[in-house]
Amino acid sequence: MSLRIALAPGDGIGPEIMDAVLFLLRESGAASHLDFVPVEMGRAVFEAGESRGLTDAAAKSVEECGLVLKGPMETPKGGGGKSINVTLRKMYGAFANLRHFRTLPGVETVYSRAGISVNFYIVRENIEDTYGGIEHRLTNDVIECKRLISAPGCDQVHRFAFEAARRAGITRVACGHKANIMKMTDGLFLERFRVAAQDFREIEISDVIIDALCMNLVLKPQQYQMVVLPNLQGDIVSDLAAGLVGGLGFAPSANIGHHVSIFEAVHGTAPDIAGRGIANPTSLLLSALMMLRHVGLLNQAAALENALLTTLEEGVRTGDFGDRSRPAAGTMDFARSIAGNLGRTPEKIAGVPVPEQDVPVFVRPARPHANPLLRAFTQVVSQVAGCDVYVDASLGPTELALVMAKIAEPTPFRLTMISNRGTQVWPTGSVFTECVDYYRVRFEVRPGVSRGTIGQGPAVSLFDRIAEKFYVTDFQVLRDFDGRPGYSLAQGQ
Repeated sequence: MSLRIALAPGDGIGPEIMDAVLFLLRESGAASHLDFVPVEMGRAVFEAGESRGLTDAAAKSVEECGLVLKGPMETPKGGGGKSINVTLRKMYGAFANLRHFRTLPGVETVYSRAGISVNFYIVRENIEDTYGGIEHRLTNDVIECKRLISAPGCDQVHRFAFEAARRAGITRVACGHKANIMKMTDGLFLERFRVAAQDFREIEISDVIIDALCMNLVLKPQQYQMVVLPNLQGDIVSDLAAGLVGGLGFAPSANIGHHVSIFEAVHGTAPDIAGRGIANPTSLLLSALMMLRHVGLLNQAAALENALLTTLEEGVRTGDFGDRSRPAAGTMDFARSIAGNLGRTPEKIAGVPVPEQDVPVFVRPARPHANPLLRAFTQVVSQVAGCDVYVDASLGPTELALVMAKIAEPTPFRLTMISNRGTQVWPTGSVFTECVDYYRVRFEVRPGVSRGTIGQGPAVSLFDRIAEKFYVTDFQVLRDFDGRPGYSLAQGQ
């Protein structure tokens, strides 16, 4: 059985480290089960005018293969082009980013010098959050980034995390979040974590606020085995974690989806050393090992991992790490040293058990006929409770309130709150609260009007009345879901 893998060498040092990894896949015997299909994506494609960063042929190959091995790629600075790395994950539904951070022999850090062994996983939600890239300029002075968190998106990443933990023998999983501030979005992420955990009773769960997590990881990283996080927070914490074990050059990355999975080096393209044959291929090699395990080539993955650990233990190094009194190996010499250690296990640390499984068992699900619609809550009763109208206005809060209350008089709604940058400034607030030219004006159903008797039509009519006097930048119908408000309070409300 031969599996087709879309191969994207990347930019800068990408082709060099990819050559080294492909060499090692051949030497280990893994490549005999893999058929690599070169695809065009990255800097050259951007420069040719394709804002996605990949050609139509590349997109077709990725969809046909379902597996991608890619080197680091350059994100265009300025212009309209989006990050190719993010584009691939989102286009193909690679919803979970898995990274393994551990102390490696020969890679000196403050923790290794202190005799502290670091070994934990980060699972990052990969599709939602601020990475939707939904941004608008609302007024002269205010720009918005919209943050979207969905229950199905949470369920996907949490279930993946628990399943990965079970396979790896991990007994503790923590959820990192900021639900103390973002009570609805991060609150949903935490709530669905607890729901998913009910199917994995043997695993101990906990939760930790993101700022405390960052402090804890620096002070005592050994207390964590796996942490699952929303997208942006997971991105930041992943790089922090890489710093604990020597940098992004030692941090593998797998982006897992139902139909397409992407294995990549997440460090930069290092254009200053590109073409010199001195780059460190460890991150991409470790990512390739995650790919081998994903498809079932467990024997070859373990053999290569033991060879890498043995090589590092022997002090073989590239120029970016290790004992500076020893000469640095070039990229391919480093790879040849690893190949020469195939069949060996490290002596000073525990090696990786080598399973007998040495043929692929990976089976792709059938190609969907249409975009899948994910649902979590299907039996929910919602009722219109009011609306939030966001306006571009240079008035003071009291003056704005007088105008808005008058506009709402003939409608089923009454003015209840005005906020600025999330802080309530009317009907109560502080004169010390500084305002900008962007207000949220909240209207709620008047006393005596049943919330179940009106739809969104009256709210839209109110929108029209306000739009005659103000530039409306955004509009949200407020609803209760199963009797609970589906909207947040303002700070100070």
